[in-house]
Amino acid sequence: IIGLEAKKQLEIINEKTPDIVIGCAGGGSNFAGISFPFVCDKINGAKIDIIPTEPTACPTLTRGPFAYDFGDTACQTPLLAMFTLGHGFVPPPIHAGGLRYHGMAPLVSHAVKQGLLRPRAYDQIECYKSALLWANTEGTICAPETSHAIAGVIEEANKAREEGREKVILFCYSGHGLMDLAGYEKFLSGRLTEYSLPEEELKKSLESIKDLPKP
Repeated sequence: IIGLEAKKQLEIINEKTPDIVIGCAGGGSNFAGISFPFVCDKINGAKIDIIPTEPTACPTLTRGPFAYDFGDTACQTPLLAMFTLGHGFVPPPIHAGGLRYHGMAPLVSHAVKQGLLRPRAYDQIECYKSALLWANTEGTICAPETSHAIAGVIEEANKAREEGREKVILFCYSGHGLMDLAGYEKFLSGRLTEYSLPEEELKKSLESIKDLPKP
C-alpha cells in the first residue's frame, strides 16, 4: 500500500517515476510495501534500480543461499523457498532491530532471483554515520532499521553527484529512533564496532538446512 501511496504522491508533485527505490529488508514486508508497485513497473520496462538494504551482520540476501527453510526456529511453518541464513541462525547483538531475521519473504527472494532487485549490505557503523547525517540535516532521528535504507540513499546520492546526474531517489522512512537512543549513545561514545557475519558462523548456521529438499 505504501508504494501505491508513494506513486500518488509523486503524481501530485508532477515528479517522474523514480530512478531508484530503496528500503530496508529484514523479513521483507517493509521493503515489499514500498517497492513492489515499482517492481511491477520494472517488469513492464521501466528503468528503475530497486535496492533492498540489510545489515552485514545478517546478510540474508547478499550472502545467504536460496533454499527451502522454515520460517521459524521451531520448524512449524511449511517449507519456504527463500534466501536464508538457516532457521538455526542466532543474530548477533547489533543495533539493527527487526532486520535480524534469518530468512526473507519468498516473493522478495523470487524477485532477487529474477534479477529485479539489487541487494546491498551495510555495517552498523556506516548506518549510524548515515543516521547522524540525516538527523543533522533533516531534523529527525531514525530507527536502526531505517538507517540501513538511509545509508543506501546517501551512497546513491553521492554517486549521482559524482556522475553529474540528477536522479529521483525514493525510499521508505520506516520508523523513528526515539526508542533506540541507547544505540546512538554507544555510537557517539565510540562503543560500537564494525561487524560482518564471519564465514564460519554462516556455515554453522546453514547446517540446520543441509538435509532439507532443494528448490
